[in-house]
Amino acid sequence: MRTIVIILILGCGALAQKVPNTNPPSQPTLPRNEEKIVVTGSYDVVPMEEANRSVSTIEVDQSPTSYRNWVDVLKQDSSVDVQQRAPGTQADLSIRGSTFGQTLILVNGLRLNDAQTGHNNLDIPFPFESVQRVEVLRGSGSTLYGSDAMGGVVNFITAVPETTEIRLAAGIGNWGTNQQSGALTLARKRFSEQLTFVRELSTGFIENRDYRNFALASETAIKTPLGRSDILLGISDRPFGAQGFYGNYPSWERTKGWLAAWTQPIGMQTTASFAYRRHTDQFVLIRDKPSVYENNHVSQEYQASLRRFERVHENMRVYYGVDGLRESIDSSNLGRHQRDQAGVYASFDARALRRFSFNAGAREELYTGGRQVFSPSVSGAYWVRSNVKLRGSVSNAFRLPSYTDLYYTDPVNLGNPNLRPESAWSYEGGVQLSLLRGMVVDAVVFHRRDHDVIDYVRSDPSMPWMAQNVQNLAFTGFEASVRWQLPRQQRIELSYTGMHGSEASLNGLQSKYVLNYPVNSGTATWWSRVPGGFDSRFRVAALQRVGSGSYPLVEWSVARDFRYVKPYLQLTNLTDTKYQEIPGVPLPGRGFIAGLEVRWKAK
Repeated sequence: MRTIVIILILGCGALAQKVPNTNPPSQPTLPRNEEKIVVTGSYDVVPMEEANRSVSTIEVDQSPTSYRNWVDVLKQDSSVDVQQRAPGTQADLSIRGSTFGQTLILVNGLRLNDAQTGHNNLDIPFPFESVQRVEVLRGSGSTLYGSDAMGGVVNFITAVPETTEIRLAAGIGNWGTNQQSGALTLARKRFSEQLTFVRELSTGFIENRDYRNFALASETAIKTPLGRSDILLGISDRPFGAQGFYGNYPSWERTKGWLAAWTQPIGMQTTASFAYRRHTDQFVLIRDKPSVYENNHVSQEYQASLRRFERVHENMRVYYGVDGLRESIDSSNLGRHQRDQAGVYASFDARALRRFSFNAGAREELYTGGRQVFSPSVSGAYWVRSNVKLRGSVSNAFRLPSYTDLYYTDPVNLGNPNLRPESAWSYEGGVQLSLLRGMVVDAVVFHRRDHDVIDYVRSDPSMPWMAQNVQNLAFTGFEASVRWQLPRQQRIELSYTGMHGSEASLNGLQSKYVLNYPVNSGTATWWSRVPGGFDSRFRVAALQRVGSGSYPLVEWSVARDFRYVKPYLQLTNLTDTKYQEIPGVPLPGRGFIAGLEVRWKAK
């Protein structure tokens, strides 16, 4: 039956009837950071205003002025919950109340999720300086991307250089913070190369919270008769003090990552890609006495995909493809394991500019043991008027347990080899309004019903946490955002997300993860060119988790752009708020980074 559905989607193109061209006159252009999306939430490059799904996009532009790292960017979206253990080291990421394992991380559409544990999903194996844009799909994305995309998808888009340029930056801050970064690009007619690096270290704002980060990447683009071939290579090394990260212990941890990714268009309608990722994780329970307890994990992932589309009409296309994934681990605690996945998908897409759009897709995923998962999705949008768009979607997603969920064991945490895969149905409906020139308002209502959610539970504080499938978990929420491009190079963005989660069937057990979601989250950001030629980004955010009070965070970044140099200042947690994003792990108070960027660009 499931295979028949995919075949029917492929057949829709052959039965499609001609749709008249009813495009109205062009409308005012949206702000630059809302112009288009790439892959995320769709099967092709489409204008942001044409997207059926809830997608936000943030232009990074490789600048230290506004953003220092992945977390700074992702916190612009109120529906994204980033739970840091410490800035610059480890953080958990979730979307719309999902757990950290239910969010899929991509680079240029290729998977980065770690098979060992979702805690490593933001341990990105290349520098932040490589990224041009970050796209966030809110809601399930398994039809296109497979496992893990239950709460949403984050896609890091790297930059393809258009000019030959050198950029070098250095900064210092409190707590012994010291950072250097840079990008060297070479652009020719048929060839381009970009080298990026970042190095950052800190003595830590409290004892045993020091860290040293290093990442290096190379991206090569070559124009061939088949199309532009893109090769991305990256490495990272991040040792850090993990005081209190996994219990009341003076722990230490070191993670390393390697990535090799190749994307090759084959003509105009087909794209092939391949990637290899290796990740190591060394954990020491007591830093000065590693012989007491130590874990060493090595995980590897191979992935390949082949995607193609057929144009069956001016306004209609059929997309289809296959992909495969092999994940393995060699661990002193988890043992040696390997599993394979293979998926086939098809999607029918029809759209008329600023009139309507419709997409129906399905995916059949096979994985080790002969088991299979079916993930259908339907989404659409309709323009009531040229400035009023309605949209909605229904989709299904799934997630396979990580190796930690299945096999990990220590005195306070126990895995469960009998865990079942998670699944979820997601529903959403929204409206987008263009009220004034340069102002766009979005409002969305969403609902997600999760089944077999993997959580760690216990009956008594003296007992260890044990992995278990939890039933009857649902989230209902509301999202609202305003993007307003003002005169004199100013822009304001406001966003708010409110959620309510139903109590899972825990039968009186304590929960470790699924009930630690934000019930209210809001952010307001003001970009401006202030007198004297200074570029400024001022952000105010507030968050309230279930069962706890709210807290504010205020930050400000400012820079002055001269011909060859750019001095900058970044101030964080200006109110010196005492807060924790993960229970028991305090985060820094008021902080600053002051630095200078030097650049040269060829004529």
